[in-house]
Amino acid sequence: MAKKKCPECETCLPAWLAAFGDLMSLLLCFFVLLLSMSSMDAKKVSEAIGSLAGAMSVLEGGTKTEISKQRIQESTPIESQDETSEQVNRVAQAVSDANEMMKKGQGPAISIEESQDGFVIELPAALLFKEGSAKIENEDALLFLKRMALIVDTLPNTVKLSVQGHSDNVSPGANSLYRDNWELSTARALSVLHELLLDGVNPKRISAAGFGQYRPVATNATKEGRLKNRRVELHFFGTDSDEQPSIEKTVLEKTSTK
Repeated sequence: MAKKKCPECETCLPAWLAAFGDLMSLLLCFFVLLLSMSSMDAKKVSEAIGSLAGAMSVLEGGTKTEISKQRIQESTPIESQDETSEQVNRVAQAVSDANEMMKKGQGPAISIEESQDGFVIELPAALLFKEGSAKIENEDALLFLKRMALIVDTLPNTVKLSVQGHSDNVSPGANSLYRDNWELSTARALSVLHELLLDGVNPKRISAAGFGQYRPVATNATKEGRLKNRRVELHFFGTDSDEQPSIEKTVLEKTSTK
């Protein structure tokens, strides 16, 4: 008896494709569950889309970002701090370049230090003046002052500059035009101030003073100490323009009541 031939099986999908389809279905269900359990802030999403569109210059006329006042206030100090740090770095770089031009190591060098309300640049008198003189002789020092004037112009208007002259305890001498160290230190501070004014510094934000021998930074008993004490300092400090009028008004009110 002849055996019946087994009918051919119908062609169908591979077995692995069925398993893959089940896996994709499970993943879809998983992400749908995650989305249903999460909460979305529509305003934040709108701001993010608007920021992206503005940054890439696309979708003209579309969604715009709406930045709250609180976010502006939070971001402003960071921007100010970054800007101030960059300007201080520029000053430090100018000091470094000036020391290289003036052959640092063969004499006193310009230095920069932080202070309570800003920073101070110390200019040794030997780099600027001849002994007993208040005339700036060094061309490299004049170039440095020109560079400082350009930097001052970029600083905020609330930043002021005080030029302060100092000396050692040795008298200027009979050949000097100045009777004592008070006159010499003040004249040197004024020479630096006038040079900065010629280079474009606003007169309203700069002042000068001389302190003679009474604010030494080193001992006057040694030659090296006296060399350090003969100096001109550039004091950069911040002022609060909003508080100043109220302080002056309070002083006037107290005076008028007496």
